Parts: sequence; structure tokens; C-alpha cells
Amino acid sequence: MRIKITEETYLLITVIRWILYASIIGIIVGLSTTIFLKLLNQSISLASKYEYFFLFVPLALLSSYLIINKLAPDAKGHGTEKVIEAIHQKQGNIKASVVPIKLITTIITIACGGSAGKEGPCAQIGAGLASTFANIFKFDEHDRKKLVICGISAGFASVFGTPIAGAIFGVEVIFAGGILYDVLLPSFVSGIISYHVTDAFGIKYFYHPLNYVQIFSHLFFIKVLLAGIFFGLCSFILIELLRLAERISKEIKIRDIFKPIFGGLLLIFLTLIFSTKYLGLGLTTIEETLLGKPVIWYDFLMKSIFTSITLSFGGSGGIITPIFFVGSTAGNLFAQLFNLNLATFSALGLVGLLAGAANTPIAASIMAIELFGPQIAPYAALSCVISFLITGHRSVYPSQVLALRKSKFIDIETGKEMEKINLQLSHMSQPRIIKIMKRFINSFNKNRRE
Repeated sequence: MRIKITEETYLLITVIRWILYASIIGIIVGLSTTIFLKLLNQSISLASKYEYFFLFVPLALLSSYLIINKLAPDAKGHGTEKVIEAIHQKQGNIKASVVPIKLITTIITIACGGSAGKEGPCAQIGAGLASTFANIFKFDEHDRKKLVICGISAGFASVFGTPIAGAIFGVEVIFAGGILYDVLLPSFVSGIISYHVTDAFGIKYFYHPLNYVQIFSHLFFIKVLLAGIFFGLCSFILIELLRLAERISKEIKIRDIFKPIFGGLLLIFLTLIFSTKYLGLGLTTIEETLLGKPVIWYDFLMKSIFTSITLSFGGSGGIITPIFFVGSTAGNLFAQLFNLNLATFSALGLVGLLAGAANTPIAASIMAIELFGPQIAPYAALSCVISFLITGHRSVYPSQVLALRKSKFIDIETGKEMEKINLQLSHMSQPRIIKIMKRFINSFNKNRRE
């Protein structure tokens, strides 16, 4: 008797299969994240006992550069970018050597004062372990990519304590303007399990449920829209500063081995002029903004500069934690300018910069709910989507592939990596308001000449 297998049976087998695989990845990444975060926290505590710990920054950047350059070049820079690159260009293959090297170099960089984040290493370590797991058990190319994306989601979820946002981030960050729905289930499973593993081992997360969010009004709605535009501009500045620092690092006429020392000395110089608050993770400043304490107007700009120098001159680490710093201080500044609640707009800025700089408005909106409570949800969603649009066709992740045009008036080819796209304005389909403005300007110039 021949047994007929239905579509539903195949789907059930697929669901069970990926729940199992994602659970394994979640456990592995949760354990690796726990080890990394505990070592990082201990290293930071040890270094902070010395008042002038930042004097070791040149040595830290040089050590990070030498270790990565000699042992694992794929561990360079901020980790998530290299994972995205591996997915698009290497079929998800990540060398196992990346895992310990990324862990060690990131701890060295951040503990000695380098301005970088902790999520990129967790994402790269998680993705590296997932890739190794896939290679050991002979997964095909498609399934290996899915497992690597699960590694990103699990790393992000466990490092920030946001399992839902972490899962969405993993499937949203690969393409700018697109979501990989076929990886949604395993990403959720791996993210949730990874978070609970780290939580069970005593990793503490910061949550700041907002006690005050202004009641909706037309004026407040407009201010939130303006804030979204401001966050998009700040994202633009951060991305361009990262590009500028990388370009300077490549073009500067000194041997490569001396560039980390140069970058480290520059960080020391800036620290002596400004403050140590822009070094390391900057979590204290982020928490202060969310408690409603005012910041200096240039805080968001200085953190962008410190981070750009660190990552472009040999440092190892992530970019999302600096984005949180830049976003929360930018939101705090915006609130000061318009006499608004500092904590509320610091929270909006934190997620708004993430949406714009990383092209992940959905993950950022969900993160706002997980970190700050449901009452901020509609305002966070508005500011995140606007920031995402205003930032334009650029990203802190150059290997991110553009999946959509953010405006029909911009002639740009989708399906390419951000660093390879050629942007042009479409003269055939300009918005009516632009044509009216041009007509008005031409008429004004003509009358003035007459």
C-alpha cells in the first residue's frame, strides 16, 4: 500500500526540524554570549580602577590590529558587517577562528577605552558558531545561511535582552527594505532561547519603562515627526563620519602597522580635550539620558567621531551600542531645544538612530516596546520609519543589500550592496513641489536681472 504524504506533513516536519536546529543555535550562542559578556565586564572593571586607563588605547588598537591581521582577517571592524558580507558573498561560510579572535580583540579594545559596542562581536561569534555547526553536519548552502542569520538574531537578543527585536533584527538587517520571512521562525526560536540562557546565567540587562509619555495631541505629533527627521540627519552624519575615517585611514601616508598607534594617540588627544565619557561602551551616559538628565549639545557628534576613529584604525567591536549613545544624546538634545520630556525623546532617539543607521525600522520599533514599555510604541514607530527614510540609501553596514528605493524620484538600482550603488536623481519624475520651487527661483532670478 502506497502512503501519500500531504503538504501539511512536509510543513510540519519543516517546522519541527527548524525549531530543533534553532534551539541548538540559541543554546550555543547564549553560552558564548554569557562567556563574552562576563569577561568583558570583568575587564572593564579592572581597567576602570586606573584613572588614566585610556593611555593604553594605542597599544590596544595595535594589539587588536596585529592579532586580527595575522590570525583572522575576517574579524576586522564591527562584527555584524562581516556576517552580512559572509551571507551575501561567501554562502554563509565563516571561519571558526573568527570566534575566539573576535572575543579577545573586542575585550582588549573596549576595556582600554576604544569606542565600540558589544553586540557586533556577539552577532559575529554567534554566526561563526552557527556556520561551524552547519559545516560539521553538512548543511547545504541555503540552510547554512539560515543558521547564520539565526546566529545574528540570537547574538543580538542575548546581548541586549530583547528577544523579539533581536529576532526581527536578524531577518531585517540583511536587506535594506526587505525581510526574510523564511527565517522568521528559527530566528524567533534562537533569539528567545539565547536570551533565556544568558538570563539564567546572571547576565543583567537595563530596562527603562518610561513613567511619563505625553498624551497625544496634534502639536506633540508634529514634534515627533520633526524628531524623526532630526534622527535621520544624525544617522546620516554618523554613517558619513564612519566612511570619512575609513577613507582617511586608507589614504594616510604611513605604514599600516603605525595607523592603530596614530588612531590611539588621536583618541587620547581628544579625550584630554573633551572627556572620557566618549570612550568604551558609554552605558552610563545612555542610562543618564533615559533618566532625564540633560547632556552637552555635542555629545552625539563626539561619540560618532570617537567610534569612527576606533573602528577605522584597528579597533574591534560593534556599532550598535555607539548608535544607542548617539541616538539617546541626540534625542536628549532635541528635547532640550523644544522644551520636551528628556527621557521620552532620549528613548525615541535611541531607537530612531538604530532604525536609520542600520535600516531596521521594524526591529527598532519593537525594541522600543521591549525596553521602554508599550506606551511609547506609536511615537517610536513614527520616528523610526521617518529616520529610516531620511537617512537615505546608506548604512553603517556597507555589505547590506538594497531591496527597495526609498523614493520613486530617486533613480537607484536595487539588489546591490550599499557600497556599490550609484545614486542619481530622476529628472523625468520630480515631485510637483520641486518643479514649482524651481520655476519660482528661475522667475525670481529673471526679474532680478531685468
